Amino acid sequence: MLTIESLPDRVNTDESLVRRGHYVTAAMLLDLEDASYIVHVRAGRIEAVEPKPAVMPVWTFALRAPRAEWEKFFAPRPQPGSHDIMALLRRRVMTVEGDLHPFITNLQYFKDILATLRDQEGAQ
Repeated sequence: MLTIESLPDRVNTDESLVRRGHYVTAAMLLDLEDASYIVHVRAGRIEAVEPKPAVMPVWTFALRAPRAEWEKFFAPRPQPGSHDIMALLRRRVMTVEGDLHPFITNLQYFKDILATLRDQEGAQ
């Protein structure tokens, strides 16, 4: 089951990941069509994950994809084409909007924090 709310626990306990994102401060909108979350990152740590407010949400950049594509991405061993943010973008099932500079500059960091949400229990 996809639980975006667990992102702070998964990221903030991984010191190497936090160190890698030391210069990252951004608000990332994750849009799953039927639900949206704003992930607040400050100095590589996830400060908060909150449901997107209905009026005037503030975010730096947004990653938008159907829930089915996110679930494929978060599978323990994603299939080719669903294994990476760039693969989802190339297949045109995901869009990225907003200020792309922090996203592209720290692409590996954002790939890694999203990969922490993969269900490791099902990977055996």
